[in-house]
This record gives sequence, structure tokens and C-alpha cells, in this order.
Amino acid sequence: MLIARSVALFLVAALLEIGGAWLVWQGLREHRGWAWVGAGAVALGLYGAVATFQPDAHFGRILAAYGGIFVAGSLVWGMVADGYRPDRYDVVGALVCLAGMAVIMYAPRGR
Repeated sequence: MLIARSVALFLVAALLEIGGAWLVWQGLREHRGWAWVGAGAVALGLYGAVATFQPDAHFGRILAAYGGIFVAGSLVWGMVADGYRPDRYDVVGALVCLAGMAVIMYAPRGR
């Protein structure tokens, strides 16, 4: 149950961080306006709050493990929101990052 909760929190964090960064990108680079930038800033702030609900108490471990989710989630976001098509190296790289995330976060440790 703890792993499922942790994964769900990582997915929510990815949605908020990637979505927030995308909103800022749209607001500035695509000239959609400051409301988009502001919404992105709020989403990015919420991303920071979500990480605090992870069951592990080590900030460095949480952020390092989240990196794998961020990499894979960014590729998925690009596919859905922008029509990006990752090549096989993108996919392999994302899978390596997810494997690293699983080792960092969920490897059995003597506590």
C-alpha cells in the first residue's frame, strides 16, 4: 500500500511540475499571457507541497527518485500536449530513469 501511495504522489507531482512548466512556457514563449504564467507558478508551488507527503523522510532521496518520473512524464506530456513522438533512445532513456527511480526509492533497506 505504501508503494502505491508513493507512486500516486509521484504522478500528481509530475502532473503539477510538468504542467506548471508547460503553462509558463505557453505564457512566455507562445505569448499566451501572464495568466498562463501565473497558473504555472501556482502549479509549480503545489508540486513542491506534494513531495512533502511522500512516506520517506529524506528530501534528497525523494527528489532524486522523482527525477525518473519527471523524465518519463515529460515525454508523455510532450506526446499528449504537443504531438511529440519520442524515438527509441528517448524510450530507452526513460526506462533507465524509471528503473533508477525504483532502485532509489523502493529498494529494501535495513532500517
